[in-house]
Amino acid sequence: MRTSGKALLFDIDGTLVDTDALHLKAFNLVFGPRGHVFDHARFTRELQGFTMASIRERFLSGEPPDRQIAIMEDKEATFRKLASAGIAPSPGLMSLLDVADRAGFPMAAVTNAPRLNAEMMLSALGIAHRLKAVVIGDELAHGKPHPLPYQEALRALDAAADASIAFEDSSAGVRSATAAGIATVGMLTSLGHAEMIATGAVMTAKNFEDPDLIAMVTAKIGT
Repeated sequence: MRTSGKALLFDIDGTLVDTDALHLKAFNLVFGPRGHVFDHARFTRELQGFTMASIRERFLSGEPPDRQIAIMEDKEATFRKLASAGIAPSPGLMSLLDVADRAGFPMAAVTNAPRLNAEMMLSALGIAHRLKAVVIGDELAHGKPHPLPYQEALRALDAAADASIAFEDSSAGVRSATAAGIATVGMLTSLGHAEMIATGAVMTAKNFEDPDLIAMVTAKIGT
């Protein structure tokens, strides 16, 4: 059964799986020797949710373009090596996906992560087959915080913005989804409730076991 017009749209890093610590470590291993060291606050403010292209422009502008790409590829390869030790889904995620599947509610991932990272994480979580689309910001004319990634996901699923829900953990991601007209749940992986709401989230949740999150999804599916 297909529930026309409705969809669940998920960011990956920090939303489906908490990978912030792994990304922070990978950035410091690769960018540290180049004079850029990040603590958690700086990571959240300057790296989290941004496209690879924007990170290259901000931190590697003194390098030739081909070297910029090589450095970013090194960072992502370092992240994948760290993540290969094992990643776990956010609590309650699998139960939520089961509910959506039973209701015929299509789902997609919308991320600024490189495709290799996205596919690795979705496969490691065992959920790649449950998603109808994986939208990569760097493969579009604009990544998050522009609304285009979420607009592309809606098109891919033949879904309507006002009938869908997005789940995001970064301010760039919340801005992207809300600019596309989608009610967005802010996942409290790194940012606090007040910042998420100020950015545009309609509610926040620590994870997918949150009763208010479950009630919101259940109400959307049942309408």
